[in-house]
Amino acid sequence: MASLYLVDTLDGVTAGGQVWLDGAEGRHAVTVSRVRVGERLRLSDGRGTVVAGAVASVGKDALVLTVESVDVDPAPRPSLTLVQALAKGGRDEMAVQAATEIGVDRVVPWAAARSVSRWDGAKVEKGRARWAAIAQEAAKQAVRSRVPEVVGPVTTAQLAGGAGTTPVDGGGVGRRTLVLLEPTATVRLATWDPPTDADEIALVVGPEGGIDPSELDRLEAAGAVRVRLGDTVLRTSTAGPAALAVLQSRLGRW
Repeated sequence: MASLYLVDTLDGVTAGGQVWLDGAEGRHAVTVSRVRVGERLRLSDGRGTVVAGAVASVGKDALVLTVESVDVDPAPRPSLTLVQALAKGGRDEMAVQAATEIGVDRVVPWAAARSVSRWDGAKVEKGRARWAAIAQEAAKQAVRSRVPEVVGPVTTAQLAGGAGTTPVDGGGVGRRTLVLLEPTATVRLATWDPPTDADEIALVVGPEGGIDPSELDRLEAAGAVRVRLGDTVLRTSTAGPAALAVLQSRLGRW
């Protein structure tokens, strides 16, 4: 039962109840995956709740699932964020896809000084929506109960301004640790000790030309730390996912 389908909400669903899967997800299940009555599926709201059960009926482009179990995966702490600089050639989109499969919780597009790609005007929402769609499909492929949130792009000033704080459930403010992936840093990510009181760790990945020195200084002055992965320089499409994999191991999740 590897397939996972997304629904808008699972509020109030209990074992023995039924859930209707329609829309694009229902059409895909019925017409592409050829799901049939009796098959067992998992449905998620993308926010941690997963129900499993057997298909009770199948229509032209929808199905009904009889719920056998309901599980809720708690939100991880610290959460992991990828601050990905806009890049050309789809390399930023590749980073979003791989990062989602590895377990990122939030994605922030960054309009870095050296970013060749730019989101202006209508491109802002179009770009964010594109990244969100990529994250959703990657989460389904990885059978993740939580789909990463993709927010609107930020500037360096905005990134520095929010370097040390992050919103938490209940309307409060938590602690964010900003980590700059920089090949010239002396500290290796594999030996860096994540702070035990952090609510969020945000990995900042620069564009093709790297993070501008003035941006490094500004972000470091705001409390960010510089780390490097190893002796080689990775592309912007692979640096973030590789760093996330290291953090997942360091945090004992892998």
